[in-house]
Amino acid sequence: MGVAVGGSGREVRLVEVPEGLPEERHLTVAEVPVPVPGPGEVLVRNRHFMVFAALRTLMGGTVRDAPLPPLLAGDTLFGPAIGEVVAASDAEGPQPGEQVLHMLGWREYAVVAREACVRLDGTLPDPVAHLNQGTAAYGALTRLAAIRPGDTVLVTGAAGAVGSLAGQIARLLGAGRVIGTTGSARKGERLVAEVGYDAAVLRGGDGPGSFAERLAGAAPDGVDVLLDNVGGEQLAAAVGAARQGARFALVGALSGQLAAGGGGGAPVAVDSYRLILKGVSLRGYAGTDHPEMGQEWTARFGEWLRSGAIRFPHTRIAGIDEAPRAFTDMVRGRHFGTVIVDV
Repeated sequence: MGVAVGGSGREVRLVEVPEGLPEERHLTVAEVPVPVPGPGEVLVRNRHFMVFAALRTLMGGTVRDAPLPPLLAGDTLFGPAIGEVVAASDAEGPQPGEQVLHMLGWREYAVVAREACVRLDGTLPDPVAHLNQGTAAYGALTRLAAIRPGDTVLVTGAAGAVGSLAGQIARLLGAGRVIGTTGSARKGERLVAEVGYDAAVLRGGDGPGSFAERLAGAAPDGVDVLLDNVGGEQLAAAVGAARQGARFALVGALSGQLAAGGGGGAPVAVDSYRLILKGVSLRGYAGTDHPEMGQEWTARFGEWLRSGAIRFPHTRIAGIDEAPRAFTDMVRGRHFGTVIVDV
């Protein structure tokens, strides 16, 4: 499959850094010339890319020590993408016709360094499943908060890309009871009916009593393991529900990322005295500390998918022109599972 010289493609750019939650007007779809690969590079025609909440945090560069570069006005968004190589500068690395995974999504055509491409080898039955965010959940639940048989596991933000896989992973690793939190009754029903949660705890004003009281009702004997995607009051409540020797793994901070005030931090007050009394371990999960995890998770995920032991909940959005709306809808919690744009 060739690409005509002088052709054009589209990409999604940040128009301006939002002061509050991003709106569609903060993003634009621009037409640009198809780039030409240089030495050591390949040209990829993207077919699918992931929409993820961390992009909001990168807008404006307000987060210290972030592992990804900031997004400033005029920048093209980026993130995990799957595409087909259509041109290569030499005979090394991926060649035309091969499918690859890389980090330059949000555009129709991307020039990618060949070492930054991961060839898809059929480990997963559906190439789109490579756009999952299960690596962090699997890594945290095996490296930081190793699940013991019969544990009660709490997953905050359970209806998102990480959480919709995390509950299933926890069950497969031996959890006895798995509880998820979400912001709507409908999503709570889906967590129980579709992805194996035993109970869903609603945040905000969609239920009786405080969040801590609702959590206590769902986990009357307490929580052994927390996989936290949110922080804020949900993390504070989990500390209150911790059992002796509980293990807490922090993988996200949606309470800060999706805050109207900017998303540059996620402060929370927790009862440190209870952490001491209950011997709670609390650690943040960083994928860079576990470089072996991606390959291990993909192999395990492929086995579970093929056996039917796990599902990959995701929402497909057709067309790059719909990407700005897909992003703002995701930020506002309007999707279930991973959000993927088909280019």
